[in-house]
Amino acid sequence: MKILAIFFALLFVSAPASVYDFKLKTIEGKDFSLAKFKGKKILVVNTASKCGFTPQYKDLEQLAETYKDKLVIVGFPANNFGGQEPGTDAEIKTFCSDLYKVSFPMSTKVSVKGDDIAPLFKYLTTAENPDFTGEIKWNFEKFLLDENGKLIHRFRSAVKPMDPAITGNL
Repeated sequence: MKILAIFFALLFVSAPASVYDFKLKTIEGKDFSLAKFKGKKILVVNTASKCGFTPQYKDLEQLAETYKDKLVIVGFPANNFGGQEPGTDAEIKTFCSDLYKVSFPMSTKVSVKGDDIAPLFKYLTTAENPDFTGEIKWNFEKFLLDENGKLIHRFRSAVKPMDPAITGNL
């Protein structure tokens, strides 16, 4: 009987249809959804404050400003790689604001791999796209979503935000 109950429970639990279905929190702790960005492309980036790629914040801010009419960047601080994001949400926000003048939306700190991976990143790392799937290898990997929330490209950390591989798809 327990097995039958579990089967029916799983039958009615469906996987999210798009990135718009995920419930997220801003770095300030407020609820938000990527659905508020429908009609614009979204660049999702896992970030860290003490990484060799951290200077990409400057280019991410430039990208956000240059393409603000058609692109939104959302940063997701994560401490999955070498303990390079050890701070609290408040410390991360201050760091990003003071050092890099980050104005694009930032989420609360999340996990982007492992047993505690945030559901959004589990979805993004397995979603079909023309590039590759699989777990995130390091900080500052980028996921480009189209105006309807579909993953259209994925970029490893070394691809800089203003690279034509990204800007050519905006």
